[in-house]
Amino acid sequence: MHIRTILYIVITPLTIWAMEALNIERFFKKNRLNQIRILYILFSLALSYLVVNFLMDFVNSYIFNL
Repeated sequence: MHIRTILYIVITPLTIWAMEALNIERFFKKNRLNQIRILYILFSLALSYLVVNFLMDFVNSYIFNL
């Protein structure tokens, strides 16, 4: 299993957990729960993608190039 896949498996639940602290429901219309959930998942996946790519770039740039 690639390290990137492992990072996605670890980071995605962390981003979901961290986003639970946000109250994004107030930005949406009432009775739009399914749309809020889908956007919540998409935000979590996007944030996971950014974090994993940052970590991979960090490791590749600073650890392997010493």
